[in-house]
Amino acid sequence: MAFEDSAILSEQPATPFHDVDHYLAIPRVSGLALSPDGKRLVTTVSTLNAKGTEYVTALWELDPSGEKHARRITRSAKGEAGAAFASNGDLYFTSARPDPESPEGDPVNALWQLPADGGEARVVLSRAGGISHVMSARDTGATFVTASILAGSPDEEADEERRKSRKDHKVSAILHSGYPVRYWDADLGPDQPRIFAVEPGEEKEPGKPATVDAAAPLKLRNLTPDAAGLLRDSDSVVSPDGKTIYTSFNKPLAKADSRSVLVAIDVATATHKVLLDHEGMSYFAGPVSPDNRTLVVMSESDSTPQQAPQVKLHLLDVSSQVQSEAELRPLAHDWDRWAIKAAWLPDGSALLVTADDDGASPVFRISPAGSGFGDGSADVTRVTRDAAAYTDVVVSPDGLSAYALRSSYEFPPEAVRVDLASGEVTRLPAPAERPRIQGSLERIGTAAADGSRVPAYLALPEGASAQNPAPLLLWIHGGPLGSWNAWTWRWNPWLLAAKGYAVLLPDPALSTGYGQSYIQRGWGGWGSAPYTDLMEITDAVVDRPDIDASRTAAMGGSFGGYMANWVAGQTDRFDAIVTHASLWALDQFGPTTDASQYWLKEMTAEMALANSPHLHVEKISTPMLVIHGDKDYRVPIGEGLRLWYELLSKSQLSADGNGQTPHRFLYYPDENHWILQPQHAKVWYGVVEHFLAKNVLDQDVPLPADLGL
Repeated sequence: MAFEDSAILSEQPATPFHDVDHYLAIPRVSGLALSPDGKRLVTTVSTLNAKGTEYVTALWELDPSGEKHARRITRSAKGEAGAAFASNGDLYFTSARPDPESPEGDPVNALWQLPADGGEARVVLSRAGGISHVMSARDTGATFVTASILAGSPDEEADEERRKSRKDHKVSAILHSGYPVRYWDADLGPDQPRIFAVEPGEEKEPGKPATVDAAAPLKLRNLTPDAAGLLRDSDSVVSPDGKTIYTSFNKPLAKADSRSVLVAIDVATATHKVLLDHEGMSYFAGPVSPDNRTLVVMSESDSTPQQAPQVKLHLLDVSSQVQSEAELRPLAHDWDRWAIKAAWLPDGSALLVTADDDGASPVFRISPAGSGFGDGSADVTRVTRDAAAYTDVVVSPDGLSAYALRSSYEFPPEAVRVDLASGEVTRLPAPAERPRIQGSLERIGTAAADGSRVPAYLALPEGASAQNPAPLLLWIHGGPLGSWNAWTWRWNPWLLAAKGYAVLLPDPALSTGYGQSYIQRGWGGWGSAPYTDLMEITDAVVDRPDIDASRTAAMGGSFGGYMANWVAGQTDRFDAIVTHASLWALDQFGPTTDASQYWLKEMTAEMALANSPHLHVEKISTPMLVIHGDKDYRVPIGEGLRLWYELLSKSQLSADGNGQTPHRFLYYPDENHWILQPQHAKVWYGVVEHFLAKNVLDQDVPLPADLGL
């Protein structure tokens, strides 16, 4: 149709999902921090910058009572993150924004403080290597940070000089002596993370009069000087009294293997002691009980080609000076779920955890039963009843309420208050309203060949009916140890539902939230039960009168991309397949991923070949859109490059005599496993829409103009 005037062109879309620009502009909420008195709740909100090229974060204060409007408390072009309250109510955060009192120098993430009684934020600590994370002891004024140093730097001055020398001489080389060397999208080294205590420092010019509002000087004391390369990607927790920090060290093993051992760092002496180190098991620290006596420990067993990992909770008595593995007591080991992110109630009577559970991730209470904690028979009670996913749980000082971020496939993360007695959930006033969605969400399921239930969500576009059936898009989740249960900004079904597609989000074998046996069903056989589960649920859905069985597509990313590749070589039932950051040749992938030590425990060489999609390329007769980022270290770019070449040289739709093919390759030189830059996300969805429209709907949707085509 022709538009009569430009005013119509400027009309707002029906929903933000009908226009990617509006979708990208939706504020994104993450993280929660609660003040010690329970009167202040702070979250981080990310918004799109004016150019639409990156997200800028700011701290917002929410009213725990739900009476006052949310208010923004920080503002800068660089953004702020990592909010943590000190025991006196001061708020710490990190930011690379310029220090108004010392604006010269390169921007680095510094430690900032926003006083409890108001006023402007100020830099309290800045260093050349920046600061990445802040921790505070609940009962004392002790503050700790995680920051990186160049290996071998004896002190902060030497570290700064060595960093400057590398920069001035444009040296980026890294010499490794161990494994791994990369992680997701980051090159490891030459700097390494350490944990520091933030302590009073010395006056730079003793005897010189100080200004009336001068901040007391602070310094860092390295608590982990001997943790060379051992402290990596591990959550650390500090005891309420500030005397001990519990964390995991990455212990190198023979044949480039490793596992995580649990250590206690004594703050006073800056020494550490290994608490748990057991072959075939990794340990991770949970929170410390309010009385400082008991540590929650999460264990994860090493997988083998025959056995999936098991994740369990334990309690460890840390009140004495000597701990042994005999004192590691099981916690609710008869509960067939993988619990994460525990938080103690203030009186130490119970724990709050979250866990994937049948398409949701509720809050659960684990309470003592019988003889109490640690006998393996603790009572597990579901607190929240809705089909939503909860994260970032914090507990009020009186123990009556918890605060969390809640999301589902019907709304993005939002801050809520949970009444721990009734389970009632109240949404707190937020920086932005929920984005409006057109369409509906259904929970569905079918039976697999072995009788197992295969559950899924189905997002239906508005107007789908027997008279107007919708084309179907099967969207396969990554992981594979995961579940479709929470809002995702990266793989959002409503953008495709707004284009008229019904989007099927199944949880096949290997998915979490259905028990250990459901994971084990697909372990070591990715092309077996996970694949047949996907086909069974697809069969069930295309039998519906509101679905058009003649117009279907499949897509997925990471493991979902692997499965999309596998599907392409096993069936021609789909009109188009989109594969993002996907595994293609498993014998090649294993030694080149950033975590080969884990992958090589998952499948034998024979199993990898039996489940490798590349061996079925000659059977592929479906047009495929391959998407890959060059900075992807988890699924290296070699997978995408080999997939693309073999599609063009070996598939049934290989390049013709003029080099033409219906396959397409969307390549990002500066993106990683995820497409994080907003302008690239816009291109991602634009190309996907174009490809699906052409092959599924037989429509010509223009490609994004920024592709320059």
